[in-house]
Amino acid sequence: MPKTKEQKSQMLRDLKENLSKAKSVVFTKFNGLGVKDNETLRKELRSEGNEYLVAKKTLLNIALKDADIEGVDTKSMEGQLAAIFGFSDEVSPAKIVAKFGKTHEGKIEFLGGILENKFITGKNVADLAELPSREELYAKLVGSINAPVSGFVNALAGNLRGLVNVLKAVGDKKV
Repeated sequence: MPKTKEQKSQMLRDLKENLSKAKSVVFTKFNGLGVKDNETLRKELRSEGNEYLVAKKTLLNIALKDADIEGVDTKSMEGQLAAIFGFSDEVSPAKIVAKFGKTHEGKIEFLGGILENKFITGKNVADLAELPSREELYAKLVGSINAPVSGFVNALAGNLRGLVNVLKAVGDKKV
């Protein structure tokens, strides 16, 4: 059953609002996914602060044009199109879809995306999915900052161990 004009205008408002709030957007083709798989993917995305929307390509093009995002033509993207809006993290939507795609081979694929109000290709989105998460990067940074301090502490402890061993040897020699 076709959507009414009111439903389409509401969907357009939702798309514009999501585009204005999103840190990144990922476009996927999901022709092979069933309803149950789609719902599973939606739940995974929602749990990370993302939103999964299926919209008509025409409405999506209008919303993108109104948001002043150039270089995106959803009409040229083949298949059924879903837009995944990442509100909390730029990389999160791509990572979740890539992980989901590994268990659902050939049923979902990247068509492109928007990062910093610029269009990126499907390959760029796949590369983005390979990046470590923000928390992993923070952990690596803290580890890198902590490494010299740990080395210094171990060097000082080594000197103390050496002194203790020398004193013990002198004490054993006198006894």
